[in-house]
Parts: sequence; C-alpha cells; structure tokens
Amino acid sequence: MNILTNIGVLLGFFVLMECTAWFTHKYIMHGFGWVWHESHHQPRKGKLELNDLYGFVFALPSAWLIVLGSGNFDWRFYAGLGIALYGLAYFLVHDVFVHQRVKWLKTTNVPYFRAMRQTHHLHHAVHSKDGAQAFGFLFVLPKFLKRYNGK
Repeated sequence: MNILTNIGVLLGFFVLMECTAWFTHKYIMHGFGWVWHESHHQPRKGKLELNDLYGFVFALPSAWLIVLGSGNFDWRFYAGLGIALYGLAYFLVHDVFVHQRVKWLKTTNVPYFRAMRQTHHLHHAVHSKDGAQAFGFLFVLPKFLKRYNGK
C-alpha cells in the first residue's frame, strides 16, 4: 500500500473510533454497561475507577490489528494504529484536559476546547444512567459550541 492509503486508513479508523465511542457511550455505557461506567459519574475514590476497564476493552482490537498487520504493514497495522492514536487523544482530552486526572492543560483560551470541557461537564451533571446528553468525546456539536462560546 502506498503512504496516502496508509494515512487514509489510519485517519479513517481514528474518525470511526469517535463514532464508535459515541455509540458505545450512549447505548452501552449508559445501558447495560452502566455497572462499570457509573463509577465515572461519581466522585473518584483513588487513582482508578471501574470505568477505566473500557480503555482496556478498546485497546484489544487495536493491539490485535497491529499484531496481525505488522508482518507486512498492511491495512490492519494502520487501522490498529488509528485506534491507538484515538485512545491517546481520548486520554489527553478526556482524562488530562477535562477531568484533570493528570494536572496538565488546566486552562485554555481556545473556544473549541472550552466548549469541549463545558459540554463534558454538562454530561456529568447527571449522575444516573438516564437523562445525560452530549456523549461525544472529541467532536463538539454546534449547539454546544454556540452555548459555551456565544457564537
């Protein structure tokens, strides 16, 4: 495969993971998977929470694809890499920037990032399985951009 195809596969799987994360968050984590996810909507006790197991679940297909595709660096390698890069972006945005589990990136003047943080806090205003809104992670809907940035 050529470099443009490899980059396309990587970016395609990165974007697909945002869609997968939204669907999983709305219908699984706030559905039958609430048993794990509930810990994320409660005050944290310690460094880890049961919800962190979802990170391991999402890492499995990434690692599997990277291993399967690493012999000849076929599309599976780049698909797995796209999923892994999404996991890194998720960690940096969700755990570091929004929830401050690592004390970096405490403030921002970037309107998109302010809206991202506020939208996620809106999601966490609901401490139960039902009634939450804003299930995305990296993509902020225009209505929330307008709400939190006045545009």
